[in-house]
Amino acid sequence: MESRSTGRFTLGKQSSLAPDHGDRGSDGGYDDVPEEIDTKIRLMYLANEGDLEGMEELLDSGIDANYADVDGRTALHVAACQGRTDVVDLLLQRGASVDVEDRWGSTPLADAIHYKHHDVIKLLEKNGAKLKIAPMHVKNAREIPEYEIHPSELDFSNSFQITKGTFRMATWRGSQVAVKTLSEDVISDEFKVWVGPKMSAFRDELALLQQMRHPNVVQFLGAVTQSSPMMIVTEYLPKGDLRAFMKEKGAIKPATAVRFALDIARGMNYLHEHKPEAIIHRDLEPSNILRDDSGHLKVADFGVSKLLKVTKTVREDRKLIGEDTACRYVAPEVFLNEEYDMKVDVFSFSLILQEMIEGHPPFSTKPEIDVPKAYASKERPPFRAPGKCYPHGLKELIEHCWNENPTERPTFREIIDRLTYIQKNRIANKSRWKVGPLKCLQSLEAIWKKDRSNPSSRSTRSTDSNS
Repeated sequence: MESRSTGRFTLGKQSSLAPDHGDRGSDGGYDDVPEEIDTKIRLMYLANEGDLEGMEELLDSGIDANYADVDGRTALHVAACQGRTDVVDLLLQRGASVDVEDRWGSTPLADAIHYKHHDVIKLLEKNGAKLKIAPMHVKNAREIPEYEIHPSELDFSNSFQITKGTFRMATWRGSQVAVKTLSEDVISDEFKVWVGPKMSAFRDELALLQQMRHPNVVQFLGAVTQSSPMMIVTEYLPKGDLRAFMKEKGAIKPATAVRFALDIARGMNYLHEHKPEAIIHRDLEPSNILRDDSGHLKVADFGVSKLLKVTKTVREDRKLIGEDTACRYVAPEVFLNEEYDMKVDVFSFSLILQEMIEGHPPFSTKPEIDVPKAYASKERPPFRAPGKCYPHGLKELIEHCWNENPTERPTFREIIDRLTYIQKNRIANKSRWKVGPLKCLQSLEAIWKKDRSNPSSRSTRSTDSNS
């Protein structure tokens, strides 16, 4: 019997990368499949309906599991859109290609992610599915952002991890750069990249990074957004981060610590005063502060999972503390999952400043996971360094910054003013005092040696002194 099928049927859900298919009719779908449907098209229809028994019968008869319609859509695409985990499993067992693309470039994995079918995503990834199109993919070349870097330009042949493994060093156009790669495995992690807050944060970060120009913030150079994995490229600072510096040096001299603190405060103040909305770092800690060739510091890694644009306060749907979070520097209101604002960065800053003077991380004898609990219980790291290590006013500033009440903590603008005063009126004066007596003692020693070798000059000077 001759089939009356047009080769089209109604799909409940369609490709995530091209939801508006103009050549499919007014309803954007397929015509109803007649009873005498072509056997190849019937495989897709049964996948749509979840009819395992019917599919097995067709596949046993020799129908190709990879049959595609005029749009390049396969039964695996259909099952992924519908969330038919059992159908997906059957098709994969029968040889269906896991990364097959339709004419818009959408794969079964991309469709499953779009419709948030967790189990289907896990099954496809278990069978080797990989995303081939980045979430920010554009169809028109004129829409590609100016900052776009083609991944072929990045040379990772002599690459190594930097800044606690978040970034890798690479070579781009003859210069060393730092590259942060958005791991492909996070795409299926609650869909934070494609449809959740991570994708939104990634877009926000790129929009923000293009505007950033400050000597105490790491410079953005470009990004990879049109292929997967996506990447952010920033300047590379070979002197490493503050964590490595303190591990090597131990306690830092007060004058250097205050200078470093001013660098951090200026970078953070730039973020907090960003218009129209402030930027909260949320992970300010020594590994995210880098040293440049001149010995100054730059704030870094305020990226995908940490960048947040706010107006007043924020409350997280889930706690931020996890494997990638430096728990020793997290403000108590974050740990307690309370509303918080920019003052969480001020709390973190106080701990870094104290650490530079003390020479060891806050609560270094406690397991890291227990430290936020201590902060929440109103404990603070003890001051054990000699009092002379804290220029007058510095210890009070630290205590002010880690105040239990966030509203009582100073802004970074206020912190800069207080640190500048300490630098000019405490450290500088103390340094001048040290130089004066030292030179005086050296002069007296020289006179004493001369007197011993020439008694007559000593008696003459004694007479002059008495007069």
